[in-house]
This record gives sequence, C-alpha cells and structure tokens, in this order.
Amino acid sequence: MIILDGKKTSQEIRNEIAEEVKTISAKGGKKPHLAAVLVGNNGASITYVNAKIRDCEEVGYTSSLIKLSETISEKELLQEVAKLNADEDVDGFIVQLPLPKHIDEQKVIMAINPEKDVDGFHPENLGKMALNLPSYLPATPMGIMDLLDRYNVETGGKHCVVVGRSHIVGLPASILMGRNSYPGNATVTLTHSRTTNLKELLQDADMIIAALGKPNFITADMVKEGVVIIDVGTTRVVDKSKKSGHRLVGDVDFKEVSKKAGFITPVPGGVGPMTRVSLLKNTLMAVRKKL
Repeated sequence: MIILDGKKTSQEIRNEIAEEVKTISAKGGKKPHLAAVLVGNNGASITYVNAKIRDCEEVGYTSSLIKLSETISEKELLQEVAKLNADEDVDGFIVQLPLPKHIDEQKVIMAINPEKDVDGFHPENLGKMALNLPSYLPATPMGIMDLLDRYNVETGGKHCVVVGRSHIVGLPASILMGRNSYPGNATVTLTHSRTTNLKELLQDADMIIAALGKPNFITADMVKEGVVIIDVGTTRVVDKSKKSGHRLVGDVDFKEVSKKAGFITPVPGGVGPMTRVSLLKNTLMAVRKKL
C-alpha cells in the first residue's frame, strides 16, 4: 500500500511555482495576484482562506482578502465581484463557498470573469474542460489529477467509480477521468444518492473517488484488493483527545480500507493540500497568458 501524500506533493509543486515566480520577477514581470472573497464567519472557510493566503506568501504571490458581512446583499456581493473583474492587478480570484442562503451561488459564479475564475467553476471553464480544451480546471479535481500523475498511478482502462456528483468535485472529476489523456482514459461510473447498487459497483472498482461528505461511509467489505482510493471527504467529528476538540475524518474507513488498497489518500494531508496548490497553478496560468 502506497500513501498518496498530498502534503508532500503540494510542497513540491509550490517549490516549482516559487522558482517560476522568481524567474518572472527577474525579467521585470509583476507578482501573480490572487484575491479571495470571504462572506460571513464560517469556521472552515476562514481556516481554508487563511491557508491560501499563507500559500501565496510562500510562493511569492500578492494576496488580497475581501471580508464581507454575512448579511451582505446579493447585489452588493455582485458589485464586489465586478470590482475584482475590473482590477487589472488581480490575476485571479475566488469567492469562497458556501455563501449565505439568501445569495444565489450560481449567479455569483456566472458573474466572475472566466479569465479570472481560478476556482474553475464558471460554465465557460467547465465546458472547455469537458471538450478537453485549455481551461482553468476546478481546484479539487485538478489536485486529484496531479496527485495521480506525480505517483504514476495507472488509470488507462481502469474502472473508476466516483461517489458524489457535485459540480465542485464529483462531476468534473468523472469528466477528467474519462478524457483521452493521462490521468484519464478510465471507464467511469458516476454514482449518487439514487444509485441502487453502489456496493456492487464499488466492489468492482479499480479506482474510487469518494466525495460525498459521510464519514467512514466506504468500508473494507465494499472494496477489492489493490484498489486506488481518492478520499475527498472531510468531516469534523468530536474528539476530546485533540486540543481543538475535533478531528477530520474522510468518507473512507482509512484504517481498514488501507489494508486492501494499492494507493490511498489520507485525511487530512491528501486531497486538501492539492486543492490549495491548484489555485496557485491556475493563477500562474492566468499570469502566463499575459506574458
């Protein structure tokens, strides 16, 4: 069993990005500028955005954080998006999800300039991804592809079962795994809450991408020997032995499933760090377009 170490791999990629930023600066180019919009006080979102800011500092990017009230109106948020679209110094930006319930997330995503959509959520970028055209890929699926690539995990001809069909992870991951490229060329089954024979499909899978948000949902009896496990789930569960009072748990029962897996991502330290570094990669791509 081989651990797909996202923490280690993302650090390698950050080092590569930092070197390229130094080269751009040495030639008189500007520092890449990544901005983030944070609405409200969601604890997980705050932690995540702060980590993104630290990542930017490490690789030599300029970073901006726009903090907005939970009670901001949809109109006001769209005005903030319009400002970032118009700011020539900002190369890419994200609006951290989830947003308060009174705001239409899709309307906000649609308002982002696709050229600055480094989260890869805009329909223009998703459409280009589906057609295998150059685009910003959604950060988490992109991180998964990089992890498979860096560990030389064979994907061609494999049966890949994706659990969860969200527009952020499951659906784009299924498209990427089915594309005529590496990683890709897999036979993909996209499963969801209406799938009636999930256990049977999982037992047949050569690869499983779990992104449903149910802790320890996939157990050892659901998988076959040598399976590749990509665990996207991160659920906080109470753990009084931890200083924070909680710990992160994935969608896969790591302790038992790892005994059968050929490759597996840990939680934490697997897909999460790869998601963050993907934002840096997309922002660098935005800068390259201007060089």
